[in-house]
Parts: sequence; structure tokens; C-alpha cells
Amino acid sequence: MAQIIQNVLQGSVLCRALAAVGRWLGRQWRDSRIVTAFLSPPRGAEQSTGSIFYKLWKLLHRLLCRIFSALRLDRLLEGSVFRREWFWCTLAAVAAPILPTMAVLGLAMLGLVSMALNFACDRERELVYTPVDRYILLLAAIYVAAVFLSVTVRGSLEGGVLTAFFVGWSLVLLNAVHTKKELDRLVLLLVCAGVAVSLYGCAQYVLGVTGAAAWVDSDMFSSITTRVYATLQNPNVLAEYLLLVIPFAAAGVMTARRWWGRVLYVLAFGVMCVCMLLTMSRGGWLGLLFAGAVFLVLIDRRFILLGLVALAALYFVLPETVIERFTSIGDLSDGSTSYRLSIWLGTVSMLKDYWLCGVGPGVAAFNMVYPAYSFNSVAAPHAHNLFLQIMCDCGVCGLVVFLIILFLFFRVTCGALSRETDRVSRYGLIAAISAMCGFLVQSMTDHSFYNYRVLLLFWIFTAVGLLYARRTGMREGGGAS
Repeated sequence: MAQIIQNVLQGSVLCRALAAVGRWLGRQWRDSRIVTAFLSPPRGAEQSTGSIFYKLWKLLHRLLCRIFSALRLDRLLEGSVFRREWFWCTLAAVAAPILPTMAVLGLAMLGLVSMALNFACDRERELVYTPVDRYILLLAAIYVAAVFLSVTVRGSLEGGVLTAFFVGWSLVLLNAVHTKKELDRLVLLLVCAGVAVSLYGCAQYVLGVTGAAAWVDSDMFSSITTRVYATLQNPNVLAEYLLLVIPFAAAGVMTARRWWGRVLYVLAFGVMCVCMLLTMSRGGWLGLLFAGAVFLVLIDRRFILLGLVALAALYFVLPETVIERFTSIGDLSDGSTSYRLSIWLGTVSMLKDYWLCGVGPGVAAFNMVYPAYSFNSVAAPHAHNLFLQIMCDCGVCGLVVFLIILFLFFRVTCGALSRETDRVSRYGLIAAISAMCGFLVQSMTDHSFYNYRVLLLFWIFTAVGLLYARRTGMREGGGAS
């Protein structure tokens, strides 16, 4: 039957004409100067090694090596568990959605110390270079500066320092993964953590665990009594986390070498999607649909038509409760929608006066200034939009640097994808790009960095995407270092 349909389509004059037009447009797109420049390998490694900051780093590196050599600490630490940087960094990454923030911070600091010990014991060790590095460091520095420019230094201190450390920690992870096997194991463990969190969320639904009443407009959605939040205290925060992990489970389905591995990845993907559904997070659903569309289109542009058919089919498959909540997006009679709109209007009004440096990182700084600009006297702990919130935290400079990071991330990963031939690397890049796209879509309706563990996870998956961009050049590797 499928062969008959295919023959009919191939014989259709209209289909052949559309295909010819599509191929012509595709060639024009691929050959355009803008796309060619965007996908070309980024340059800058030479300028980076010639910069004053690199020279200062090399001076510090040599000094540390001399001290460790003189004290014979390099021999003392040889083979030590404290030098297993991949282990400590992976432990922090996997524990991020499960343990409390301070425990995750402790593990992340162990990863940083382990990397520092390895550099101090190895004179020949070089930092991994990516075009994003300097801007990640710059964003971390901007957040530190924003603490001292805050309307309340004490109120911004914890949030600003945590944000700066977690942003910069992505560079630690970049330097801790050296082989293909280490990268593949890291991603596998991240997916396993996502499954564990999702199973916990599904258990909450089965047990009928209820959360805060403010999570649902009971007048509009009286049938919704449970929104799962698992280990992340809030359904929207859980959805943000799942948006980062689900695409990598989908990539695992495509790259598993054995049938049972593919089955396990299918189950992992299914459990996380069910948990995403149970969060009842409309922003999360939109993000997942967008991430799925990007994932399929990057595999094959012909999936566009299939995606439209699948989207229409969802109307007849999903429960009526889900359909009602999804179609309420943009409905101003919904308390959640009108609440966000009021916050955005108030935040924009505030930023007219604080656009340069912001008000400072954290809830305390935001709440000290925002009430004076509040629209309809709506109280809020943050701007409910990641981009507005970054501008509130550290002004226009922080927002511009963050946008540059996103641009360079997509340039590096998309460029690597256009040249990549290895199957695992290709699907890893597709997963990283689609995960970032889905996350940023939800970030339009929420402050996605409000939870510091999700903040760290965003930068972890940013590093994972950059690692996949250079995976082909890595050695195969054995055990974890």
C-alpha cells in the first residue's frame, strides 16, 4: 500500500513540481552568503592564544606547576580519586535535578578543584577552546559586577554569586570530558537521571499529590487537581528541565546499537513525555512541540509535512483536559495569562529607568523596585520571562552577552552538524540544538533560571552541545578519567 502511494506521488505532476521548487529553494538557501558564513567553522583560536588573558592564564599555570612539583604534590596526587575530574563533574551534573542546590554546589566545586589539580600536575595541559568561552566568562563577570551595582547588595549577593559560578562551571565540564566514551556516558547518565525524576513525578500523579493552589486557575480548569513537580518544587521548573533531557533520549533511540538499547531509550523517552504532560505546563508543551519539530526537520526536511499531520492528530488523541488547557494559551480570561501580561508590562515600565545596570540579581532586588511599577498592583517574584529577567538582573550588557552566547552556540553546533558524518555526533548535535530551542521557547513565558539547579543544567547542556561539536576530534577513550 505504501509503495502504491509512493508511486502515485512520484508520478504526480504537482508533486514533482513542488519537489523541484523545494530543491531550488534549498539550493538558494544553502548557497546564500549569510548561511554559508553562519555555518563556516568559527575562527578566533589564534587571537585567543594571543590575548592578555591567555598569557596571564599561562603564567598562573606555570606557577602552579612549579609549586606542585617543588612540593612533590604531583607525585602524591598521582592516581588519586581527587584527580578524576570526569567523575566529579558527571556526579554534579547527574545530581543537579535531584539533590538540594547547596549539595549540588558542593559537588560542582569538587569538580572545579579536581580540574585545577589536573592542570597543576600537568605542564602540557591546555584549555579547551570554543568561540563561546570568553562570553561565558564575561557573563559570569557581569553578574558579579551586578551584585555590587544592585539596589540591595546583601539581597543580591547569594543569587549573583551562584549564578556567576554556575554559568562559569560549564567551562569546567568542557575541560573535564576528553574522550567520546566519556561524553557518551555523561549523556547516558543525564538521561537516566531524567527518567528517575520523571518516574517520581508520575508517582506523584498516581498518589494524587497536590501542590500550591496558585498553580491552576480553578475557575477555568476545575478538572485539574494535580500538577506534578517531582524533585524541582514547581511544575513549570520540572518542564524546563525535561525540555533539556527529552531530545537526548530521542537521539538515543536513533543511535542505540542493539535492539534492547533502543527499547530502553524508547521507554525513557515515553516516561519523560508522560511526565511532561502531567506537569500541565503550557509553556513546556509549546517548548516540547517546537523542540520536536526542530529535531525532525534537522533529521530530514520531509518531516515537516508529517509533523503537520501528527499535530492535527493530537487533537483526537490527547485527553480533553489537556486540549482545553492547551487551547487556553493567549486567553486573557485565564488568570495565569493575564497575570503574566501584567508582570511584563510592569517590568518593561521598570526597565525604562533601570535598563543600563538593572536592579540586581535575585528576588530581593526585584521586589524592592518592581512594586512601584507594578501594573494593576500585581505582585511578582520575577519577570516571568528569561530575557526580561536577565536585563533586570544585570542590565542591557548582560542581555546582549547572553544573546551573543546563544548566537555562537547555534553557529558552532549548526556548523558542526552541516559537516558531521558520524551518526552519534550528528544526533547528539540535533538533540542539543532542539533542546536549546525548546527551552528558549518556554523561557518566553517564565524565568527559567529562577531555580538555580535548572540554571546549572542549562549551562551543562550548553557544554554538552559544544562537546558534541568537537566529538569527532576526540579520541575513543577507555575508562573515565
